[in-house]
Amino acid sequence: MEIFLIKLLQFILAISLLVLLHEGGHFFFSKLFGVRVEKFYLFFDPSIWKWDGSIFKWKPKKSDTTYGIGWLPLGGYCKISGMIDESFDTEQMQQPVQKWEFRAKPAWQRLLIMIGGVLVNFLLALFIYAMVLYTWGDTYISTKDMTMGMKFNSEAKALGFQDGDMLVGTDKRTFDKFDIDVYRAMADADRIDVRRDGKIVGIDMQQHLNLLEMLKTQPAFARPFIPAEIDSVVPGTPAAKAGMQKGDKIMAINGNEIDSWNSFDYEMSRLSDVMTAAENEADSMRTRTVTVAYSKKNSSEVDTVDMILTPDLRLGVNRTSLLTYYKETHRTYSFMESLPAGVKYGWNTLRGYVGDMRYLFSSDGAKSLGGFGAIGSLFPAQWDWQLFWLMTAFLSIILAFMNILPIPALDGGHVLFLLYEMITGKTPSDKFMVWAEYIGFGILILLMVVANLNDILRWLGYM
Repeated sequence: MEIFLIKLLQFILAISLLVLLHEGGHFFFSKLFGVRVEKFYLFFDPSIWKWDGSIFKWKPKKSDTTYGIGWLPLGGYCKISGMIDESFDTEQMQQPVQKWEFRAKPAWQRLLIMIGGVLVNFLLALFIYAMVLYTWGDTYISTKDMTMGMKFNSEAKALGFQDGDMLVGTDKRTFDKFDIDVYRAMADADRIDVRRDGKIVGIDMQQHLNLLEMLKTQPAFARPFIPAEIDSVVPGTPAAKAGMQKGDKIMAINGNEIDSWNSFDYEMSRLSDVMTAAENEADSMRTRTVTVAYSKKNSSEVDTVDMILTPDLRLGVNRTSLLTYYKETHRTYSFMESLPAGVKYGWNTLRGYVGDMRYLFSSDGAKSLGGFGAIGSLFPAQWDWQLFWLMTAFLSIILAFMNILPIPALDGGHVLFLLYEMITGKTPSDKFMVWAEYIGFGILILLMVVANLNDILRWLGYM
């Protein structure tokens, strides 16, 4: 429960900050050009019976703007006079045009008002990335320092990869650190270079790899090789009762060779599948009863022991990590160095995210959509300011990109109609704009339902 609350608090704090600043972008340009803002709200405030839907609201003296917090935490809004938006307020549009209305301003001013939120979110992400680099620097393990290479799955081996290959780069770029960008680069590569037995070997790709397939398969397409060496043993667990200790290495489970934590995970996932299919307690107990072969620390002698795993198939050991075997690279940034580095970091993040959108229209891509639960789960289980700000910056980039999509009811839809007006000199009718808002709002509701339904199905174990 504590972990859930920590994740929830981080999610609410990040989203609230991003929504406020996004709407603040619209607010800033509106005020700059003398356009009246009637309401500025965090979250939506649909009325319920005699309640206007506001948890809090305040209107300063001599101000045209009511500030408040709504009860429905699905974003926020900045109600601008003289435009058709998600409020569907058409009565005002039937009145004579006033000089302080949105519709009274030239198209270029209206365009800046509409892109103000996206602009703020994008610039905010770049600033956060820069300040994270300035404050904490960048710490990672370089691929060239992963001297034991990678562990590949069967699909990768069929293409020519071998366990122990060190990833060097592709025909387009050289790898620096192992992250999602490595997978993206491999998915777009015509050739992938590896270091094998001290020599560079190029593996030609007959066709481009599928990023989603590479990420979702178990075991994964490629993972850093980490020997199945025990870092510590949890007291009272099957491993402790069997006498296993720090420094021991797991060699086999039920006769299946274990050469790394990668293959250990694969074997445990296989047992999990068998456990899921169990029809009674006897079947479950047979699955939990395993034979483990392991070598003692600094010894080649192998011991074999039978043990009963926990009901959730845990052995009771903590693993060694990448840091046990590979040195870290840490780079610090001065304030002036952090600014271009933050821009580069943010731009690469945006480019990767936009590139991944091509998979959205596949069946696997649609299943990969996540709602509030999926987004919230991305935050760490313990409060970590560095990870919190990195996640906030990433969400800011997503919010900027999603809002600029040319979908009615989003900023991008209004931008599209404004560009049409600027090019043709014709203004879409109010009736058209109302219907466009309804259609766009329907699309957004549908996407939200699908994304959150995916969360529920994952939680229930159907995806």
